Amino acid sequence: MTGISAILITKNEERNVAECLASLTFAEEIVVVDSGSTDRTEEICRKDSRVRWYPEEWKGFGWQKNSALDKAKGPWVFSIDADERVTEELAEEISGIGLDRSPFAGYRVPRRSFFGDTWVRHGGWYPDHTVRLWRKGAGLYEERSVHEAVRVAGSLGTLRGDLLHYTYRDTADFVERMSRYSSLGAEELRKKGRRVSLPDLVFRPPYTFFRMLFLQRGVLDGVLGVKLAGLYSMYTFVKYVKAWEERSGGPAVGGAP
Repeated sequence: MTGISAILITKNEERNVAECLASLTFAEEIVVVDSGSTDRTEEICRKDSRVRWYPEEWKGFGWQKNSALDKAKGPWVFSIDADERVTEELAEEISGIGLDRSPFAGYRVPRRSFFGDTWVRHGGWYPDHTVRLWRKGAGLYEERSVHEAVRVAGSLGTLRGDLLHYTYRDTADFVERMSRYSSLGAEELRKKGRRVSLPDLVFRPPYTFFRMLFLQRGVLDGVLGVKLAGLYSMYTFVKYVKAWEERSGGPAVGGAP
């Protein structure tokens, strides 16, 4: 194989995965590691002749993506999530790079994220550059439970075309997923040996609100910017409360730790 292997992890992604796969026009193969889908995800994936399907137990985001990376056969790897789409501009740019002569070990791409049907332009949401294309063997995902990122040994280039990210459908979807992600975030704090204190609970949530709304200009997104700043400050509070409870073995009530 002389081209690009795309890697993807899934679980019950029937509403997203067909459009995701269709956008990977430059990929010679697509490695899908699935952690127990019970919907039509497998059926949809297997309709694409490029897909190599691997059912595996869930190990955590970083571990799962490294498993997919290990199975990729191409000399270059492109990582994508099921709720993302490669724009035509980005696909054409990747196809025209001439990767066999590239001086870079990997490339960042700008990610354009949506809340519902609205592109969120501020609040730290755009351009949100993230490494998604790299030379096989030069990059590996951090083995983290959440907010995993690939680390590439070597210099990075930056592409212009956007990667579309259809994230939360609405506020209810955010709140539903917040429970799981805040637990994973609290677990990462524990693994790092981070001791949560009362000031974390008091000051971190309002700072998150202030940072997103003013420092990152979320206020320019109007009501949506205010809503997102509030939701993420709530997520911050819940994450640190859970970390507090995990450390103390009980609810975060009473006096200072």
